[in-house]
Amino acid sequence: MKIAVSGKGGVGKTTLVSLLAFTFASKGNKVLALDADPDSNLGLSLGLSLKETKEIVPLSEMKELIAERTGTKPGIHSPFFRMNPKVDDIPEKYSKSISDGIKLLVLGGLKTGGGGCFCPENALLKTLLKHLLVNMQEIVLIDMEAGIEHLSRGTSESVDALIIVIDSGKKSLQTAYTIERLAKELAIKNVFVVINRIRTDDDINKIQNEIKLPVLGFISFDQDILKQDQTGNYHFDKNSKITKEIKVIIDNLEKKLKENKNV
Repeated sequence: MKIAVSGKGGVGKTTLVSLLAFTFASKGNKVLALDADPDSNLGLSLGLSLKETKEIVPLSEMKELIAERTGTKPGIHSPFFRMNPKVDDIPEKYSKSISDGIKLLVLGGLKTGGGGCFCPENALLKTLLKHLLVNMQEIVLIDMEAGIEHLSRGTSESVDALIIVIDSGKKSLQTAYTIERLAKELAIKNVFVVINRIRTDDDINKIQNEIKLPVLGFISFDQDILKQDQTGNYHFDKNSKITKEIKVIIDNLEKKLKENKNV
């Protein structure tokens, strides 16, 4: 299963990715978690220390690797480079083992300089992402930025689902519809919503009356998650209320994907 997770910054998409990773792994699955957000902090949510995350260099910043694979010179702009560089060995060489069944690979952000911006860094990242989505047998989870810039028509068709995380804020809902529009342009068939930080049934009713996208489930506001964010001491409790909510989300996702496949 290949799942991309997006949403407005601060709504909890990285927390969702980490909880999905731990829950899938607890069922015996191998998981590759991709941090495709320029503000990389998925490693922290997966339990790495701040020191460990600072030691990880995003692939987009590995100038020597990019130059080697794309046939350019480090730090020198060139209009000519390999459009399909070798990437099949990158996941094994540059991913970091988190725990049994989970590996983290930090992609970093794409360069943007106007529509159609393409450069050696982008060529490497997009070729790598296509390889991961098409060829990898593991569950692949992608923590996107507030958009889906890393995806293209060549990769989006291999995404089983795009999950947009929202909260009760109007801005997150507005961002969700923008992401949905981008997803339609890329012909991503399965777009769902997870609603985070639910405090009361009134929150659920209010959001459900406004959202027009299919909802996979809800995640309750949790003081323990807030404390983990404040202290940086992240951990996974397989018996917590939130873990049970994540299992419901996964069950609903699998059910909807099966239904949509049979339509």
